[in-house]
Amino acid sequence: MKNKDLPEVTQYRQFTAPAELNKAINELKGIVAGINCDNKINEDEIHELSHWCLCHANLQNKHPFNELIPMIEEAYSDGILEASEAADILWLCNNFSSDSSFYDSVTSNIQFLTGLIHGIMADGIINDDEIYQLKNWIKHHDFLAGTYPFDEIDSLLISILDDGIITDDERNVLTAFLSNFIDVKESYNLSSYDLDELKNKYSVDGICAICQEIDFDGTTFCFTGQSKRAKRKEIAEIIESLGGKFNNNVTKKTRYLIVGNDGNPCWAFSCYGRKIEEAVNRRKNGQTLTIVNEIDFWDIIDDLV
Repeated sequence: MKNKDLPEVTQYRQFTAPAELNKAINELKGIVAGINCDNKINEDEIHELSHWCLCHANLQNKHPFNELIPMIEEAYSDGILEASEAADILWLCNNFSSDSSFYDSVTSNIQFLTGLIHGIMADGIINDDEIYQLKNWIKHHDFLAGTYPFDEIDSLLISILDDGIITDDERNVLTAFLSNFIDVKESYNLSSYDLDELKNKYSVDGICAICQEIDFDGTTFCFTGQSKRAKRKEIAEIIESLGGKFNNNVTKKTRYLIVGNDGNPCWAFSCYGRKIEEAVNRRKNGQTLTIVNEIDFWDIIDDLV
């Protein structure tokens, strides 16, 4: 039965091979950058990189992995991954992927971000340098705003770094959220059991974006919760007066979900509710939808009127 099905599998992989190959390159770029972002490479990170290669052994005969995997294997063969070796691997990844137009810029960079997160968490610890390097990457890729999970990570980092002190709870919140974007099956060091326990303790669901600009012209808004400043009908009228549209439900046309700041079950990092859950699920499925705290919404309104 297996032999009978094999041609179908082979034919399927012929169609998916370019996608799989380019996605793997983008993720590997991120992993290497994440491992190297604190300028310290330890044994656990070497094992993580090695394990990732084993998980992608099916690509070892395909260009560029026929050059890339031997380079990685040689780099960690002595048990020491030098910064120069990591830089060579990253250069090779950049060199190959820069010629590829299989994915658009947004998709490629989100794939890189996923790899970056994996690299940062490769040894199971997120240190301060890695957090600041992640924030720096986010800062220089603000064209990804509106794309999941860019807004969520950006907002978390701003909240965590706001007072200049990174507490254990803040580090755990960040670890719990970032772990959602790592395939633990491709990890040597990370335990799905430990991460699930952490996520149960530090649940982070609907995270409001740090929103500095809102495009009202022709875009659809929804509101959830209770506002400290106006009734929902008044909010709808303001939005419509600025060229926007208002709908009481989150739909495929919703561009902004405004979260009321009065009585909404929010804490430092996230907020909850049916509409927020719907918005998060739509973001995960690729819809450009920004969750905005009403404080930011009113700041923008005050600047416009």
